[in-house]
Amino acid sequence: MPTGLIIALIIIGVLVAGLVVLYIVGRKLQKKQDAAQEQMQANAQTTSLFVIKKERVRLKDAGFPQIVIDQTPKYLRRSKVPTVKAKIGPRIMTFMCDEKAFGVLPEKREVKCVINGIYIMEAKWARGGLLVPEGKKTFRQKLADKYSKMRKEQAEVTDTKGKKKKGAAEEPETTTKKKK
Repeated sequence: MPTGLIIALIIIGVLVAGLVVLYIVGRKLQKKQDAAQEQMQANAQTTSLFVIKKERVRLKDAGFPQIVIDQTPKYLRRSKVPTVKAKIGPRIMTFMCDEKAFGVLPEKREVKCVINGIYIMEAKWARGGLLVPEGKKTFRQKLADKYSKMRKEQAEVTDTKGKKKKGAAEEPETTTKKKK
């Protein structure tokens, strides 16, 4: 057998083994995540809170208790997390927030949220309504926006050069006849 074929078979075998290992590890992590999610849902409670400020800050700068920072993996400690400063009754607390809930939470309003400890899992209701996140624009919408922006810019350029605006009424030409 040629050596190139042997090397190709070895590489294919290693890749297949790697994919099998990744599949097994992925299934275990998925089961672990599902169990944690079920536990969070079981311990969750609905509370009314007044959102003071929401922002993305580093975990160390957010003002969480030291035990929360210690339990976070080291590679995630410097990452920015969505945090919400809110008032529950007389207490002002800092919460970590789920991405979906962070997008719909309005600032300076009272909101009913599902929380578990210092984690806001879901925003249910707010006086004045929850914010509606904008959906992703399709390629066609992006092109239409770009085209309309270019048309507006072009119209502004022609206006500044002293040409007539589009749709402006034309002034009639006046001719004066000289008397003979």
